[in-house]
Order: sequence, then structure tokens, then C-alpha cells
Amino acid sequence: MPALPPAFDKLVTLLSRLPGIGQRSATRLAFFIIAEPANYAKTLGQSLVESVDHVRYCADCHTLCEDERCSICRDPTRERGMLCVVETVQDLLAFERTGAYQGLYHVLHGALAPLKGIGPSRLKLDNLEDRVATQGVTEVIVATNADVEGEATALYLAKRLKPLSVSTTRIATGIPMGGELEYIDQTTLSRALSGRVALDV
Repeated sequence: MPALPPAFDKLVTLLSRLPGIGQRSATRLAFFIIAEPANYAKTLGQSLVESVDHVRYCADCHTLCEDERCSICRDPTRERGMLCVVETVQDLLAFERTGAYQGLYHVLHGALAPLKGIGPSRLKLDNLEDRVATQGVTEVIVATNADVEGEATALYLAKRLKPLSVSTTRIATGIPMGGELEYIDQTTLSRALSGRVALDV
């Protein structure tokens, strides 16, 4: 098999590091990029650089934004007494698509998984209690995934927030066990949100 140019091989190697992209998919993507007009690759590269330079985590909820605080946290019309805790930014976007929730969010960027070495220090938890205590939060909705890690995280959060005397609820089990929120349809997600239950610890 003839050798491909080193620059092409480097592109394939970098693309194959993306989640869900194997060597074959990376090679197909690389061929696609090379086949497109040169302006496409340059624009793609510029967009990657701009994302790294300008995209950051919101100081309050830890979603992605370009300012210190995201548009949701700055929105005065949001219900500030409700705080929905989710694992990922994708989960936040899934709830936003339903239009059923108008409160604030807190993105953990993961879930507790001791067997994988992921403990509380690996999650975005540093400012959670402070937000609950100082921002007038009356209910924390734990909307972690319905799997072992998500359940463990929900129980941990319930115990951690108990001293603050805030209502801590868990989204209802309209979501199948093992299901990831990002892929749940809007109707099921809306029903799960409206049917949330108290977390007793």
C-alpha cells in the first residue's frame, strides 16, 4: 500500500482521538476535508482555534459560554428558586429543548464512578452549596442519568445538600434505566421532569 503524506497521516491521527471516531472513520473524514475547497479546511481550523480561545465554562452553572456567565444565568426571567443538576451540557440542552423547565442549572461534567477513579473532586461541585445558600434556591432537581453512576451521584448530592434544608428532588422514572438524557425524546423528558419525586436520605 502506498504511503500517504505525513501531514495527512497526522490529520487522521488527530481525528481518531475524537470520541466515537475510529481509524477508518478518521480516514474518511480526512479524505472529505482534503476533497473540499481549501477555504473549508481553513475555516474549520479557524473555528477550532476560536473555540479554544473564547469558549469557557460559566462561573455559576458551568455550561459553555463566551462571557463570565452564560445567558441562562443572566436571564432575569428564569425561576431562580429552582436549580436543576445535570451531568453534561448536552443534558442541559435536552431540557431546554422541551421548554418545560424555566429554572437555573448546575452542570457537573460527569458522575460519580469510583471504579473509574471519578470521585466528588472530579465534578464541578465547588460552588453548588454556595449557590443554593445565597441565591434563594428552594428546590434542587437532581437530573442525573438513570444508571448506576447517576443514581450514586443523586444520593451523594441529596446527602451533601441535606444540611441546607433545601427540597431535593429526583426526576421521575419515565426515563429507562441505563438511558442517557441526551437521547431521550422531549415528551418522555418533560414527563420525567413534571413527575419528579423527593430524595429521602
